[in-house]
Order: sequence, then structure tokens, then C-alpha cells
Amino acid sequence: MERTQRTNRPTNGNRNRNRNRRRNRKNTKLAPVIVVIVLILLVLLITVGTKIIQKYIPSKEHQDMTEYYHLQADDDISLVVDHEVLETPGKYIDGEVYVDYETVHDRFNDRFYWDANENVLLYTLPDNLVTVAAGSNTYQVGKENQSADYTIVRNDSNTMYLALDFVEQYTNITHEVYEGPNRTVINTVWGDVDTAPAKKATQLRLKGGIKSPIVKDLEKGETLTILDAGDSWTKAMTEDGVIGYLKNKFVGKVTTETLDNDFTEPEFTHISKDFTIEMAWHQVTTKDANSTIATVLQNTKGINVIAPTWFYLNDNNGNIANLASLDYVNYCHQNNIEVWGLVSNLENKEVDTAAVLTHTSTRQYLVNQIISAAIQYDLDGINLDFESLNSEAVGDSYIQFIRELSLKCANNGVVLSVDNYVPSAYTAFYDREEQANFADYVVIMGYDEHYAGSDEGSVASIGFVTNGVADTLKEVPADQIILGCPFYTRIWAETPKADDEEDTTVAAAEDYVPYDLTSEAVGMDTVQKRLELNGATPTWSEEDGQNYAEYVNDGVTYKVWIEDAASLEKKLEVMKSNKLAGISFWKLGFETDSIWDTIIKYTNN
Repeated sequence: MERTQRTNRPTNGNRNRNRNRRRNRKNTKLAPVIVVIVLILLVLLITVGTKIIQKYIPSKEHQDMTEYYHLQADDDISLVVDHEVLETPGKYIDGEVYVDYETVHDRFNDRFYWDANENVLLYTLPDNLVTVAAGSNTYQVGKENQSADYTIVRNDSNTMYLALDFVEQYTNITHEVYEGPNRTVINTVWGDVDTAPAKKATQLRLKGGIKSPIVKDLEKGETLTILDAGDSWTKAMTEDGVIGYLKNKFVGKVTTETLDNDFTEPEFTHISKDFTIEMAWHQVTTKDANSTIATVLQNTKGINVIAPTWFYLNDNNGNIANLASLDYVNYCHQNNIEVWGLVSNLENKEVDTAAVLTHTSTRQYLVNQIISAAIQYDLDGINLDFESLNSEAVGDSYIQFIRELSLKCANNGVVLSVDNYVPSAYTAFYDREEQANFADYVVIMGYDEHYAGSDEGSVASIGFVTNGVADTLKEVPADQIILGCPFYTRIWAETPKADDEEDTTVAAAEDYVPYDLTSEAVGMDTVQKRLELNGATPTWSEEDGQNYAEYVNDGVTYKVWIEDAASLEKKLEVMKSNKLAGISFWKLGFETDSIWDTIIKYTNN
């Protein structure tokens, strides 16, 4: 009997079921991975989206305005000056704004003078001196007592603070006070400014950018002063002294507004001569020398002012040495020559000029001594010749000295002239512009371009003189300038160094000088005699505007930039072409008789 063999081969249904089971098991394994991937993508999307949103959403952070205004103490008040928040705040005491002296002097009015040695504040008017003691609400204008309803000067161990209301009394400024936090908006510049309203409510930010902190929430229509219009952001200031940036689209129509103030600037008057001044300095070293005045003047022509060197600062108390002579003055007056007595600080080397000038008591005592002498000797003027001053030691005290001296001179009809170096960076503190406000004449000492101890060269080349005049004219009106010229010349001597003085190493250096350089100042006659004696022939130097000569005597080389009629005429032309008040010469006795014929061609009215 035949048997049938059976197999376990699955049916189609079973195969499908198995396949589904395997697929389900695989899907079950993949599901967590997919979830993770989805979550990661979702996180990335949220992160990127957040960053995109953050990038374009403006910050709502507000700036700490106490920090913005540099306020630290409870009585601090910020100073917003001409659209700038100053680093150093003032003080706000009893409803009064106080500003430190340095800021007052440097930013508002440098005519305020603080004597820290004697705790006194001074302000010089064209015709009076204002005096304020520290801690007081009273002050003097000349001899008249006046008062304020606040303490004018507050002084602690480190800083003097001056009431801003008092500053404003004498200065073309205005200020408004705002609180929360304390600040005062100070304006010192007048003229046209651009203003615009805010188109709608918006924010003023610390810097240009929506992420910068907000310094003020602006209301629609709030007036802004436009400081700088950029491509996207505009820098502006609110009326209450907040400076920041807003988007250009929020800036309304820009209009020009003219700022002005009804302050009246002080007017200065001067004693002014109606003739071209032809002045000469007369060096007098003893009282007996005054008796030679007739001889000194006999060969001169056209001199209408003489300045004898009669007075000099003689001690640290402000006393002056006096070589004056009334007979000398009377003789000059009989010959229609004014006498402007010279006052110097150079003769007594033991005197500390800075100490005298920086103490109000000694400085004013010195002024009184000078005026007393001017009255006693019937002087027409004072010629002030204070030299070799140090800016750090003297500061503004020298200028204050001129201010105070000018008041006393004016009250007594005495001309005040002040001698000055040609302008340079290191003599800027002489402040010729302020001198010209108070002094009647500013004298340019147009010489000592090269001097004893300097390199060799001209005493007064024409370029040196021309530049000196041009630079002085930037500060002083032409009709107040007197040009000082030299009658003297320096003869420079190059003496070869002895062989035993030379060190081989030193001699090989590039800057080694194989001679010792000395010089002597001599008059015009002496120069001509030296040149003739040594057979030297001068040649004209166009660059220097004078004759130059050189010769050798006994192995020594002599070089001479000659001051004579030709060089002096060049300088007189500078005086004339610039319409200066006049000319002066150092010193009588150094000139040749014939030089006066050249001079009067330019000074004879």
C-alpha cells in the first residue's frame, strides 16, 4: 500500500504573518531613534528660532542712569556741558550747583583765579577786582561789599567748588537743573543747532542698536537736539540732558534753531597813542648812570618813548629795587619823550618770582610798589619784563599779576606794556590774548633766536621775526603790538679742542663737535671794527635777511650774523606792513649814529 510523505512548508498566510512580525520588531527598535531625531530637530528649530527672534526684538533693558551720569555720592550732580556728560560731577548742596575750579577755569571762564595758598577767589573786571573769601556768601567788587543768597566758594582739603550761579553772573553760559538723578544742563556755545521732534513714542538708547540699553523712553513730539545723523541711527540729546541714539525713522522734521543769550560781554579800553611808537630800552645799572641821559639821547632821532631799566623784584615780600631819577624824567619830558619805567624779575637771583606771584598778598603788594613808584617819578608808563617763568610753578598767577597791575595803571593814567617772547608751545601760558585785554601794549622781543649757550646762528633772522609777528597777531590786535628789535650782534667763536682733550671713542661719534662754542653780544660799531681788523667781507644772506661774515684769528673761527641798517630795515618793513603800533630797540648805546636815519623813515608820522 502506497503512503504519502508530509512536509512542514508554511502556507502563504503564515509567511505574511511572520514577515509582519519581523517588521513590527524592527519598527519597534527604530521608533526611539526617530523620536530622538525629531526632538533634536525640534530643539534646533526652537534654538534657531529663538535666536532669530532675539535678533530682531529690541532690548527692554534700561541703563543704570546713576552710572550713566558718573554719580557716586548723594550730593553729586552730573554736568552735561555742550552735549557732553563730563566724567567729573559737581556738587548739589542746598539747591545750589557747585563746580570744581579746574572745570570752571578750563571749560567756562579762565578769568576766575583761585589762590589756594590764601583761600581767596578773584575775578578781574575791566575796571574792578572781584574778591571772594572761601566759605562766604559776601564778596567785594572793588571796595563795595555785595552778597549772594548762597555760599559762593566751598573748599575742602583737595578741591575748591565754585557756585555755578556766581560763574554765570560773569560768564556767557546758562544752566538748568534736573533731578532723578541729579544733573544740570550747561550751555556755553551759541548759534544755530538742529532740532527735531520724536515722530512717535520710542526709545533713546545708549548706543546705536536695538540691543543697547535704553537711556530714556521718548514721548511722541519730544524735542531733540540732533548731534549726529548716521545711516540708520541718529545721535541726539533731550532737553533734560539725556544723550543717546534713536532710529532714523523716528526722527521728525529737522529744523534749525538759533540759541542765544542776553549776556553782555565785558568791554576793555586801553590807553592808545596817536603816533607810531619809537621806543628804546636804556639799560641803567646805577643811579649815577641817570645823569648821562642827555648824552645817550643826543645822536638819536625820533625817539618818543624811553624805557630805563629802573625797577626789579628784590625780595620774596614783593619789594622792588629802585634806580629811578626825577631829573631824568623831567629831561625826557622837556624833549617830548615819554618814560616807561621797566620792571624786571631778572636782577636778583635770590628772589623766588613764583612765590611772590602765587600769593595774593605779596603779588598785590608788588603791584602797589610799582604804582607808587610810577606816581612818585611822574612816569608815563610801566614796561613789564618778567622772564624765565615756569608754567607749572607760576600757572595763571603771572596773568593775574598783569590784570591787577593794569587796573592800578589805568586808574592813574599810566600806560602798561608787557614784554613777551615770540610765541611758542612752551610760552603759551603767557596768554598774550588775555594780556591784550588788560595791558595797553604787548611787546614782542624779536631777538634771542640764538643766544649764549644755544647753537650758533642769527640773533634775529627775518624769518624768525616775521613768524613771531604773524603768530602774535593771532592773539593780539596789530595796534597793540610793539616789535622789539636788536641793536646787538653775537660774535660766535669756534675754538678747536686741544689734542689732549679728545677721547678717540668720543671723537669718532657722529655728533662729535671738534670745537668749543662761545659767543659775546656786541654793538654795531664793535662788529664793524672786528670785521675790518680781520679783513672779513660781509655777504648778504637772503634767507636770514642780513649780512653774514666769517673769519679766522689765531686758529679760532668766528661767525657773525650782522645786525646793521640793512637787517633792521627788513624788520621795520615787517612793522610797517603789518600796521603795528610801533617798534622798540634793545639797547641804547649799541647802535651806530647813522641807524636812526633808517629808523625814522618808518616811524616819522
